[in-house]
Amino acid sequence: MPTTPAPDALPATPAPRERGPWDAWDPEPARLPAAARAIVATVVPGKAHPVPRRARPALTPSHLGDEDLVALTDVVGAGNATRDDDVRALHLGGKSTPDLLRRRLDDPQAAPDAVVSPADHAEVAGVLRVCDDRSIAVVPFGGGTSVVGGVDPVPGAHRAVIALDLRRTASLRALDEVSLLATFGAGTTGPQAEELLGARGYTLGHFPQSFVYASLGGFAATRSSGQASRGYGRFDDLVHALRVATPRGDLDLGRAPASAAGPDLRELFLGSEGAFGVLTEVTVRIRPVPAATAYRAWTFPDFASGAAAFREATQRGIRPTVLRLSDETETRVNATLGGHLTRLRGCLAVATFEGANASDAESTRDALDTVFSAHGAKSRGEDPARSWERGRFASPGLRDTLMDVGVLAETLETATTWAQLPALKRAVTEALSASLTAAGTKPIVMCHISHVYPAGASLYFTVVAALTDDPQGQWAGAKDAASRAIGESHGTITHHHAVGRDHRAYLEFEIGPLGVAVLRAVKATLDPNGIMNPGALIAIDALTEAGPGAPA
Repeated sequence: MPTTPAPDALPATPAPRERGPWDAWDPEPARLPAAARAIVATVVPGKAHPVPRRARPALTPSHLGDEDLVALTDVVGAGNATRDDDVRALHLGGKSTPDLLRRRLDDPQAAPDAVVSPADHAEVAGVLRVCDDRSIAVVPFGGGTSVVGGVDPVPGAHRAVIALDLRRTASLRALDEVSLLATFGAGTTGPQAEELLGARGYTLGHFPQSFVYASLGGFAATRSSGQASRGYGRFDDLVHALRVATPRGDLDLGRAPASAAGPDLRELFLGSEGAFGVLTEVTVRIRPVPAATAYRAWTFPDFASGAAAFREATQRGIRPTVLRLSDETETRVNATLGGHLTRLRGCLAVATFEGANASDAESTRDALDTVFSAHGAKSRGEDPARSWERGRFASPGLRDTLMDVGVLAETLETATTWAQLPALKRAVTEALSASLTAAGTKPIVMCHISHVYPAGASLYFTVVAALTDDPQGQWAGAKDAASRAIGESHGTITHHHAVGRDHRAYLEFEIGPLGVAVLRAVKATLDPNGIMNPGALIAIDALTEAGPGAPA
C-alpha cells in the first residue's frame, strides 16, 4: 500500500511489553484494594465459594510432530516456533470468567500445540501455507485479551493447532505526515503505538480497557471501541487500510479516504476475528497530540435524565473526548471504592475534553455543561473525572483476584437506539438478577453508558455476586439469560467485545440465517480447509453447532 517510509529519526520497533494480569497465566495476582474488600464483605457474607488458584495449570501434551515444527521453523527462524510448555501456558486463550475458572481446575488445560512467532507479512503467509498443507489450525494471537472465547486454542477437525503470536511484527512501518496516516505491524500494542507516534507528536487516541496489552490487529479484528470513542471514534472508524494474509493469498485493502469501487472489502475483515485470515498490517488515521485537556463531572437525579442529556448533547454535535454515565448502583459502588460515598448521590457522569488550546477544550466543556444543567445535573468539579482516568485500565485484572475470595465479577455489553435504551437496560438487569438469584446468590448489577451516537448508545453491565459451588454453570446461565434479553429487546449481542465463540450462538438471531450463510461463503473462499481460528465467529459444522441457547 502506498505510504511514506518511517523517518530514520523515529524508532521503528518499540520496546517489548511486560507480562501482567492480562496474560493467559500470571502467577502474580493483582492486589485487592481495601475498599473492594469492604464491598466483598457486604456481597458475600458467609456464603462464598472461593476457587483455589493453581501454581501453574497442567497442559495437554503437544500433538505437533517434529517434521511440522521443522517446517514452521524454516519459515520463521530458529527459536520462533516452540512446543515449550512455559510458552504454551501463556497462550491458553482469553480472559473471560470461564477462562479464568477453567485455569483453576485440576484437569489439564487445552493449550496450543506450538506457539509460532512470525516477524512480518511474508512470514505469516508462509506459516499459513505450511499449516494449510499439513492440516494445522491457526489461532492469531495478539494480546490475548479476548473475553468472548476468541483466541481459544481449538483445533477443530485438524490434527493440531498453533497460536500465531504476532508480537514480533510490532513496528511502525510507515508514517505519512501529510495525510496523517501511520502503518503498523498488527502485533503492535496500544502503548507501543502511542510511544512510537508520541515521539513525533501524534496520537491514535484509542484507549479501550485492554489498552495496555491488546494489539492494533486485535482492535481491528474485533471492532474495538476505545473509551475516548466520542472524541476519536471506534477503531473501525480509524482504519484506512489493511494488509491481510489468507490461506488462499494476500489482500491489500484501502487506498483512498473514500471509494465507490464496490462494497468495501475492509469491512469483511474488521470484526472477522481471524476466521478468514490474519491481519498483518494496519494503516490508521492519526492526530496531533492535543495541547490541552479539561475535565468535568456531574451528578444527575436519575439515569433517565442523564441519558436524555447525553442524547441531546450528542444529537447537537457536542463532542467531548470521553463521555460516561453510571447508573445509581454503579455510582454508589464506585463512590465507596473511591472513599467519597457521602458526597455522591444519583448518577455520576464524567467527561474529558481535548483541544488545540485550553480555550477550545473549555468551550466544549461549557457547551456540555449548559445542556446537562438543563436536565437537572449538578457539577461535581474535576476530581471524579480525573479519578476515573487514573484507574481506567486497572479493574480487569481484579476479576482473577476476586475469585480467590469467592466473588464473581464479570461484564457484558450491548447497544441500541435511544428509544429502546430504557427497555433494554431494564430487561438485561432483570435477567441477570433473576438468573443469579435463582442460582443461589443475589447479585449487584451495575450499568453505564460509555459510547454514544446520534441514534443511540452502548450499555455496559458489570455483575458482582458470590461464587456458588458450580461457578461455570452459574455464569453460563446468567450470560444466556442476558443474551436472550438483549436479542428480544432489539440490542446487539456485542458492541465492542466481538463474537468469538461465546456469542456465536446468538449471532444468527441478529443477522439472520442468510447473513450467517454469507459469512460461511466468505470463509469457504478464503479458507477452504477451515484452518483459521476454527469455531470463532462461524460454527465449525453448521449442522451440529447451530447455536444452543439462541433466542427463538
